[in-house]
Amino acid sequence: MSHPSRQNEPLSHQVEGAGRFAPSPSGDLHLGNLRTALLAWLFARSTGRRFLMRVEDLDRVREGSRERQLSDLTELGLDWDGDVVSQSHRLLHYDNAIARLRAAGLSYECFCTRREILKAASAPHAPQGAYPGTCRNLTPDERETRRSSGRPPALRLRAAVTSFAVDDLIHGSCSGLVDDFVLRRGDGTPAYNLAVVVDDADQGIDQVVRGDDLLSSAPRQAYLAGLLGLTAPTYAHVPLAVNEEGKRLAKRDGGVTLAELKALGRSPGQVLGILATSLGLAVQGEVVNLALLLDRFEPGRLPREPWVVRPSAP
Repeated sequence: MSHPSRQNEPLSHQVEGAGRFAPSPSGDLHLGNLRTALLAWLFARSTGRRFLMRVEDLDRVREGSRERQLSDLTELGLDWDGDVVSQSHRLLHYDNAIARLRAAGLSYECFCTRREILKAASAPHAPQGAYPGTCRNLTPDERETRRSSGRPPALRLRAAVTSFAVDDLIHGSCSGLVDDFVLRRGDGTPAYNLAVVVDDADQGIDQVVRGDDLLSSAPRQAYLAGLLGLTAPTYAHVPLAVNEEGKRLAKRDGGVTLAELKALGRSPGQVLGILATSLGLAVQGEVVNLALLLDRFEPGRLPREPWVVRPSAP
């Protein structure tokens, strides 16, 4: 088990070249999560990298989720190097990164409510999904007036670009929106885009494999890494698992977690076979193990379309 005292030390000197899986402990992992974890493991191990585990617990945490998630991964045979790192033990590192950005004049306070942001962002001239810069150029008096209202400000990045390009092993070169995104929320919690950039650099992670619903985050994160003097990792955004309606798979779809599948009579080995079949690494019903999958793994031959999970035949 990881110890907070160790996690408050910089990690960059401990590892060189690593991949990772970084679940949020908000519930049990479903087949889509397990598939992404398997892919992250295969990408890392096939390239001689370490494979690290990080729990992203800055937001909602459901009691027992962390332990069940790690247990499910272990039952599938996945292993990782070193201790499991928890973001909640690394707040000092995020504060230090924010302090550097503030000292360089690369951040500003934002007092907007979610409703105000959505209303302004829907204006005809606003780039879709972008923060419109409402608080970017407030005068000191205007900032003081907003502070006196009692609304705690978020902290946003003062971006000098509107887009940034990243290379992705699945999608190729991708340009995406970079706006004045949040670095720290009004409640003081470090934002996802900041935390993952700091964590990946500190842990020596140079390969990030995750669901392609996060592809739009990569340009923001790569741009922020550059501002902090860090090297952005290599990305591989893999297709999601979806239900029969084409919507992202969720636990409410039923029969999609390892515990649920075990209750239906499927062994962890059979679930691994289901995941392997969805990736074109096995045929239906074949008995597989991780060594066999690693031998067969070829990133260029991975499916490019979402995996449709059907209740009767996952």
